[in-house]
Amino acid sequence: MKDLISIAWRNIWRNKRRTAITIASIFFAVFFALIMRSMQLGTYGHMIDQSIEKFSGYLQVQNPEYFDDPSLDNYLDYSGELIQTIQQTEGISIAVPRIEAFVLASSGHQSKGVMVTGIDPVQELQVSNPEHLLVKYRLTPEIVTKIMHETTFDKKQIELLKFNETGLYHNLDRLALDLGLKPEDFEKYHPVFETHASYSGQYLKPDDDGVLVSSRLANYLQVDVGDSIILMGQGKFGATAAGIFPVKGLVKILSPDLDNKLVYMALPLAQDFLNMPNNLTCLVMNLTNNDQLIEVQKRLTSNLDPNKFVVKNWKEINPILEQQIQSDNKSGQMFLGILYFIIFFGIIGTVLMMIAERKREFGVMVAIGMRKSKLILILVIEMLFIGIIGTALGMMAVAPLVYYYNFHPYRFTGEMAKMYEDMGMDALMPAAGFDAYFAWQALIILLMVFLACYIPLRRIRKMKVMNALRA
Repeated sequence: MKDLISIAWRNIWRNKRRTAITIASIFFAVFFALIMRSMQLGTYGHMIDQSIEKFSGYLQVQNPEYFDDPSLDNYLDYSGELIQTIQQTEGISIAVPRIEAFVLASSGHQSKGVMVTGIDPVQELQVSNPEHLLVKYRLTPEIVTKIMHETTFDKKQIELLKFNETGLYHNLDRLALDLGLKPEDFEKYHPVFETHASYSGQYLKPDDDGVLVSSRLANYLQVDVGDSIILMGQGKFGATAAGIFPVKGLVKILSPDLDNKLVYMALPLAQDFLNMPNNLTCLVMNLTNNDQLIEVQKRLTSNLDPNKFVVKNWKEINPILEQQIQSDNKSGQMFLGILYFIIFFGIIGTVLMMIAERKREFGVMVAIGMRKSKLILILVIEMLFIGIIGTALGMMAVAPLVYYYNFHPYRFTGEMAKMYEDMGMDALMPAAGFDAYFAWQALIILLMVFLACYIPLRRIRKMKVMNALRA
């Protein structure tokens, strides 16, 4: 066997050009399969992070009746015993209290149904982090005109300024990105943007009497920081809920649905407004290891009284997102299958070329006494070497890209960024970190290499020595 391996290794380097072509076909197969799958899985992970981990949480504790009938009458008692049970459950990293209720918001002649979310402003920083969503810079046509009068921009930058003349931003870095400004160029423009585009929103305090309003809702109600909105609805047990609340700041939320209807207020204020002292609608939890979702759910369920509490995971709470991810994953797998199909026939073509070029060589070897079975084994070992080399080179070439884009996701700008945000997604395309998919794609390609050998090796088995010697 050792001799056969040595012969196979020498054979693949006898014709370096032929070997290089075969290795290249496998290299590009591995490279494109891995980069495509990495971007797909990275995008799914980012969607879950934005929609689940940063808002609804991976798990929620609710009243058993709340999921089917989300009424404030189906509330939770916010007790120290409940918090202690959750904290003692292995796998839970954070649990934050919330009240969610639908009421009518009004300002001037405008009114709209909104979702009031009562939060603990300090604890919520570890989940949805509304402070990070706070609008700190805003462009308007008037502000853009002032900025253009005070500084000079090239033609492309002027077009981008006008395109983003109603933009809302959490920080100036994103504004610079949307305007296509390099870091060294932005130093020149930073003072004028700081002067004219700064926005005076403030985050909530635990005892705050004001609210944070989502940006699209604020635009519809025509309210700004310092204005007030009227909220009217029904509290627990049918109690009237009504009040006037000052707007402390605006939050820009990626999900258009939430950005059209969300109002944040401090938990004590929400409990007073909705007549829910020491009550919640849910406790939102994130996990130390997201892969253990079902295990932690079962563990927490066993620790709680089933007559008072139920534990729901994010797939049960948000089945639409789960369906979207599954649907997109299936379409991604379909495109990957098409890519594999093309790659497979490319590998078959290179293997057939290799066999055709060596037909006379094979005839001579069989003529001098080598059994066809041994010849086939040598060819299989050759393809194994070529497959391993091509796969290893492909994995090594794609690894730096996967590593870089995992920590530094590609960020879209301009119209593409607007399109992503309109779909409720951050304008990022991250790569998934190194995981099982990395090895699986490589194994699939290696399997395809062996399958591609079947037709050529079958030809060797049926090869007639005299015809091969005449080739």
